Amino acid sequence: MGLAWGVLIVSGCLETLWATALEASKNFSRLWPSLLFLVALAASMAGLSYAVSQIPLGTAYAVWVGIGAVGTALYGMAVLGDAATVARLLCLLLIVGGVVGLKLLH
Repeated sequence: MGLAWGVLIVSGCLETLWATALEASKNFSRLWPSLLFLVALAASMAGLSYAVSQIPLGTAYAVWVGIGAVGTALYGMAVLGDAATVARLLCLLLIVGGVVGLKLLH
């Protein structure tokens, strides 16, 4: 798969982490979620920066956002009580399909 792709996947997962920590920080009024947000954000951006040195920017960014969006949506459904309808899950599968397609076409 390559190191850049592995770093990109981890960075996308870190995007999910910082997004969920942002929500948990309650507008930065809670210390530990706020710190987790900052650390995860910095690590996610650093990983994306590394990945774009070897993967085209558009592909890397779309994959990074796709992983983060799907992960955050699934977290919302599993933990925060967001609706997990068939339609929403199918839409998330479409995003996953797009991410996989971008990897295969790279």
